[in-house]
Amino acid sequence: MGKRRLGILWFGSLVLLSAVLLFMVNYRAVGQSLLLPQEKHLSNLRQLTFSGKNAEAYFSFDGKKLIFQATRDRFQCDQIFTMNTDGSDVRLVSTGKGQTTCAYFFPDGKRILFSSTHLAVPDCPPVPPRERRFVWPLHPYEIFTADIDGTDLKQLTSTGDYNAEGTVSQEGKIVFTSLRDGDLDIYTMNSDGSGVKRLTDQKGYDGGPFFSGDGKMIVYRAYHPKGRELEEYEENLKKRQVVGGRLELFVMKSDGSDQRQITDNGASNFCPFFHPNGKQIIFASNLHQPEGRSFNLYLINVDGTGLEQISFHPGFDSFPMFSPDGKRVVFISNRNAKHPGEFHIFMADWVP
Repeated sequence: MGKRRLGILWFGSLVLLSAVLLFMVNYRAVGQSLLLPQEKHLSNLRQLTFSGKNAEAYFSFDGKKLIFQATRDRFQCDQIFTMNTDGSDVRLVSTGKGQTTCAYFFPDGKRILFSSTHLAVPDCPPVPPRERRFVWPLHPYEIFTADIDGTDLKQLTSTGDYNAEGTVSQEGKIVFTSLRDGDLDIYTMNSDGSGVKRLTDQKGYDGGPFFSGDGKMIVYRAYHPKGRELEEYEENLKKRQVVGGRLELFVMKSDGSDQRQITDNGASNFCPFFHPNGKQIIFASNLHQPEGRSFNLYLINVDGTGLEQISFHPGFDSFPMFSPDGKRVVFISNRNAKHPGEFHIFMADWVP
């Protein structure tokens, strides 16, 4: 009888092991099926969200969590959520009021940063009509910090105008974009909101800044129009909006000095992020279709050489970020979307 029970247990273990192996094979097959043959730098692609519009997912400094914005569940506009890097334990960490954007972790993993309109406009703002070119509303965002669970909310800015696109350095310094001086420029400030310093002053849009891993450099996107284009840009600023078009990538030292342009292709290049090696930048662009809304991921050296296309999905791939160790990349895509307008968070292993 004992031998029979042992045999049953042994057989049960084999069945369980076979099921686990089959799951792993299927999981890998699904991951690979979401990839295109040309996407040689990506492997083991995993989809982490499966409903709603999800965007701007960024790693914590220890690489264990993600923070992101999403219109999902009962919410009609973006709120801020955190989750584990396998997609589990999704938690709301913003107030649930107004519209939020541009969330980031602080280095200690105990506090978060995000922008929100909830004090000025507790309801969701109106959605702009779809135009041929993308229209980006400049809502009255202010920047807030909170504990990792959303408690102990503290307001850092109070200009009554656009303060957003905030990210944080390894040392806890904040870099962000603001309309406080009449133009869209990049600023830094301390983690408590003190010590605000303007880094850019050329007429036009400067924004989307991210620090390098060592905190010594900043990469950002910019549009510096001239002539009639400048007049159009200023007219749109009065309407509190930016109309999409050309965006080139720049780098500068973290004090604002040594500003250098690294792309000059006339496309809409945005969401740049340094590889941890400090020598390369991953970003999203419609370079392959400058007049369209199809975006893919690209890699470029910090000196502007070595441009390489990374993703080839004929839709939307954007907001890429490397994990702190450079072994993974997270990005937003509409690949595998079940409904129009869906955008999901994907993570892949990085193949150098």
